[in-house]
Amino acid sequence: MKKLGHLNRDIARVLATMGHTDRLVIADCGLPVPAGVPCIDLSLQLGVPSFMDVLDTVLADFQVERAVFAHEAQQANAAVAARAGALAEQGVAVEFVGHADLKGLTQGAHVIIRTGEATPYANVVLYSGVIF
Repeated sequence: MKKLGHLNRDIARVLATMGHTDRLVIADCGLPVPAGVPCIDLSLQLGVPSFMDVLDTVLADFQVERAVFAHEAQQANAAVAARAGALAEQGVAVEFVGHADLKGLTQGAHVIIRTGEATPYANVVLYSGVIF
């Protein structure tokens, strides 16, 4: 049995198959999943698991080059806005776009990981970086 990193086999598999600039989306429970984009649905109930818990777990095992958030989060979700700022301080290129544009970025994503998060604009598109 695996004892470190992701215990969720689907997330572990996806992270292992991603290449440079591939997109991974971590989404709240309301973000639509486009047809043809794989979805790993972790939602159990409203708020469980949280967006932040899933984001932190993914970031522990995933090299991120760029992160895109909805600019609406800057006004409507202080926790998400603060997390975006923390990523920028860690050297990740952080960008804010309109929520409709963020939804457009989910098209062609490698995967969408759906959380139980039920706060507004708790979504991020992560672009895979390289470790060298």
